[in-house]
Amino acid sequence: MKKIMTHWFVGMDQRISAWMDRYCLVLLKTSLALIFIWFGLLKPLGMSPEEELIKRTVYFFPPDLVLTVLGYWEVAIGIGLLYRPLHRLALFLLLIELPGTFLPLVVLPEVCFRSVPFVLTLEGQYIVKNLFLIGAAFVIGSKVSERLSARQKKM
Repeated sequence: MKKIMTHWFVGMDQRISAWMDRYCLVLLKTSLALIFIWFGLLKPLGMSPEEELIKRTVYFFPPDLVLTVLGYWEVAIGIGLLYRPLHRLALFLLLIELPGTFLPLVVLPEVCFRSVPFVLTLEGQYIVKNLFLIGAAFVIGSKVSERLSARQKKM
């Protein structure tokens, strides 16, 4: 009985893993795209919860211009992640933009930390989660050439 259960479990584990492998990249690109489109649209519409943080961080540029450009930049990233021929451009725009998202940690540490460097405020946590977005971008980027190679081999 134990051997049957082990065999069943291993088989089920392999099927689930294969299903995840097949759809994980699509799910990752789609979820990342939705985040960028959603958060991006809030900026030019004046509805972003991070509006004040952005204005205080990039105070040397006109705030409305920064929010508009940044918002549409993020929407462009999201659209690029949804449309395969634009993946490389979207990833390039994302990798240019994301380092700037960490700027408040340096410019406004009193807003981002309750105790530097480990106790983050809600704003600080919102910023540090961008490490995950960078990791997701790297996973997506690592597969761009792989898919191109697979298509070329089929030809």
